[in-house]
Amino acid sequence: MEASIQEVARLTGTTSRTLRHYDAIGLLEPSRVGDNGYRWYDDRALVRLQRILLLRGLGLGLPDISRVLQREQDEVTALRHHLDWLRSEQRRLARQAASVERTITARQEGGPIMAEEMFDGFDHTQYKDEVEQRWGTDAYASSDAWWRGLSEDERAGWKATTARLATDWAQAAEAGTDPASDGAEELARRHVAWLGAVPGTPGHGTAPVKEYVLGLADMYVADDRFAANYGGQAGATFVRDALHEYAARHL
Repeated sequence: MEASIQEVARLTGTTSRTLRHYDAIGLLEPSRVGDNGYRWYDDRALVRLQRILLLRGLGLGLPDISRVLQREQDEVTALRHHLDWLRSEQRRLARQAASVERTITARQEGGPIMAEEMFDGFDHTQYKDEVEQRWGTDAYASSDAWWRGLSEDERAGWKATTARLATDWAQAAEAGTDPASDGAEELARRHVAWLGAVPGTPGHGTAPVKEYVLGLADMYVADDRFAANYGGQAGATFVRDALHEYAARHL
């Protein structure tokens, strides 16, 4: 298959100008340029573009996307990681759609509106029960208030940081990185800093407490919802083992 720049722009909802910019910065080169200057994209270029658009959807900027593509040379493995994340999002969005449908029905028929059902599937309440059970209602309330107080740009930035961390974990696991290696230790350090940045979490403002980090690390493997963020059970197991190594050395 080979598509012209106009066809690619139409199919992806982007613009020819954007595609030319991707070429100019070395992010996406056309497979060939005709004598008339028209750009053409073959299967390989289109797959790369799909990956770029998926990463853009996660909130990553173009420099970060370029670094991810350079690190992830195995296209199929990278797309599988994306697929795991997309399926997780699909389940979450299905819950949101169902909650909205229940609200519409209640409003039309005059039935009661249940707050717990209205907000099922929304990010900031997704793990409410687990948080309150493990670390108390104050922990959830503080974290929830922090999230609600963020601007849209701040939320996008936080999601982008989260996505980058999950991608780097999955890549390291796929590469067979030793959980006790320096590379895994650096990922664990970033992860612990990421955890400690959320108000209400144990050790916020200083360093996450060891029991908190270990409890989450074990949960990543025990709960498929978390495991999906790291490419499945194998990736989650690597994250858990690396965090255990880090906690033993530094917490």
